[in-house]
Amino acid sequence: MNAFMWDTPEKLRALLCELVSWESRTLTEGENKFAYQLKDKLLTLPYFEKHPELIELHDAGLGRNAVTAFYKHPTATETVVLISHFDTVHTEEYGELEPLAFSPEELTKKLLEPKYLKDLPEAARIDLESGNYLFGRGTMDMKMGLALHIQLIEKASFEQWPINLILTTVPDEEVNSAGMRAAVVELVRLREQYGLSYKLFLNSEPSFSQGPSDTNEYIYSGTIGKIMPAALFYGKETHVGEPLKGMTATFIASYMTQHMEWNPLFRETDLGESTPLPVSLQLKDLKMEYSTQTPYRAAALYNVFLLKRTAAEVMAIFEEVALQAMAACNAHYQAICTRENVQGVGKVKVLRYEALLEHAIHKLGAEEVQAIKQQVQQHRAWDDREKSIRIVDQLMIRCQELAPATVLLYAPPYYPAINSSNHPLVKQSIELMKQTAQTFDIEVEQIHYFNGICDLSYVNYSDASNEWLAFERNTPVWGDTYHIPFKEMTALQGPVLNVGPFGKDAHQKTERLHVDSAFKEMPVMIDTLIKSLF
Repeated sequence: MNAFMWDTPEKLRALLCELVSWESRTLTEGENKFAYQLKDKLLTLPYFEKHPELIELHDAGLGRNAVTAFYKHPTATETVVLISHFDTVHTEEYGELEPLAFSPEELTKKLLEPKYLKDLPEAARIDLESGNYLFGRGTMDMKMGLALHIQLIEKASFEQWPINLILTTVPDEEVNSAGMRAAVVELVRLREQYGLSYKLFLNSEPSFSQGPSDTNEYIYSGTIGKIMPAALFYGKETHVGEPLKGMTATFIASYMTQHMEWNPLFRETDLGESTPLPVSLQLKDLKMEYSTQTPYRAAALYNVFLLKRTAAEVMAIFEEVALQAMAACNAHYQAICTRENVQGVGKVKVLRYEALLEHAIHKLGAEEVQAIKQQVQQHRAWDDREKSIRIVDQLMIRCQELAPATVLLYAPPYYPAINSSNHPLVKQSIELMKQTAQTFDIEVEQIHYFNGICDLSYVNYSDASNEWLAFERNTPVWGDTYHIPFKEMTALQGPVLNVGPFGKDAHQKTERLHVDSAFKEMPVMIDTLIKSLF
């Protein structure tokens, strides 16, 4: 009798649909419950029935838990860490089909009805009618990756593979990666506790198409980084009837945004791949209600992608751009003052958050500054980005002698870029994956940096000059609600690789998974990869 539960494409498909049915949208009760449901599922494996202590839940805050499930060979020290995330984005875009968003089989059938089929984009309609895709939230991004890792753990435990596997699946990847940041500390602990050697960090994020008609499959030997420079603009308030007695924050912000959007100074190129140009993620004034007082405080968040640069290098470029922007702002403002024959309120300064903090501590005292930060932290409805802005805002309100000013800061999250393209094991593994793919008559290509942002950013970290300190010193919520375990990340040295199933339209109502890739090709490819390591 075959004791395997997930050894066929049909069984693996059923496992995926079960995982998807445990809806786990970020920051919902479903995300909190998922870790416990998964633990119960894994405990049905004979190996974990015998060794339940090797499944652990790790607190990731707000009721969420990361999960590690450790298949430990009696004598092996070499270990592969299998990384995935189980949270998904929300589902409002499904409209009246939202109740089926987590029921892939039912949703896929329902979409074939003429009422829904006619509203699908042409590419999605063609894929649906082909029968080669399974639709639903989390099918592609990325519960299939988790399902593949569960299948691997089962097979390794039955066949007693002479290598260790640590399934590591986490919440919150879609927002702040609190789950992976918590898991990093536990992976260091497990390594030390059992004397392990981490041979490979294997993620199974899906293979993203590079365009609407692209059906190639990709393997990623690194992941792009992301950092979020932000700015607080503080002008001078006035009544709209006397506009030149003040300076609006929106006037100041307009110059910064013009200089930041699509600025090629932030573009990086490595191994023939380049980062997308920076854009604004948020731009708003901080008035809480309408009035005829001009908006004199505003804030902006900017998205910057990374390949090689550190937080210190990005902050230096950000400051350079801010100085250029404020020079243009000040020149225009002075021209207006000259034209209108008024004195004006002064030139807009540029300062980093760390300089503002030092000034505030000197003026107000460390206890008062800490009290201001704690008062902001009490607003539970505010996320880390809003809290970062509001801390700077409250400090500037108490330090108006610095105004008008543009204060530069960092807002979470921060994902360092990681790349293992030149590692011998990765080179060998990619060639093996290409050869294995050919047995299915498919071509697999290498991309050096996964462009979807993923949790591989938190392993294999290197920063000999401690340039991450620029992030710590300029992130207002650092140490309170946001922390990155840089020391532990540095300790998790080992090559990274992402091998996952092909899919399309992540984070859209047409999110879908290629059936053959997921249930026939990927199990063989990942199985072959792991077996090549022992």
